[in-house]
Amino acid sequence: MRTVVLYLILMLLGVPVAIAKGEVKAACKDDAARLCKDVKPGGGRIAACLKEHEADLSQGCKDAIAAKKAAIGKARDLCAPDAERFCKGVRPGRGRIAACLKGHESELSPECKGALEGLKK
Repeated sequence: MRTVVLYLILMLLGVPVAIAKGEVKAACKDDAARLCKDVKPGGGRIAACLKEHEADLSQGCKDAIAAKKAAIGKARDLCAPDAERFCKGVRPGRGRIAACLKGHESELSPECKGALEGLKK
């Protein structure tokens, strides 16, 4: 269930694994330009490239990724009951659980809503 919720959160954000809009993208912009200049953006390729070069990332980028991962973990924990409640019969993958939760957005717990809003920054 934790994996499902993690993917759900990432799908709601519209991001591949560690690279998100906002702080992480800004903090890792120079690293992406330096380490992944020949990588075509899209499909999570930049995120994969940065992951391959994890040891070479700037401290600011590493810190931003760590903070985003912590926020995702918190959101995963806070949204797990909502995903279980509203999307129990939904088969994971291809954004189906994200779509399910989005369809129940007005019914989500305040904790889950708050955690997801915090991830969009």
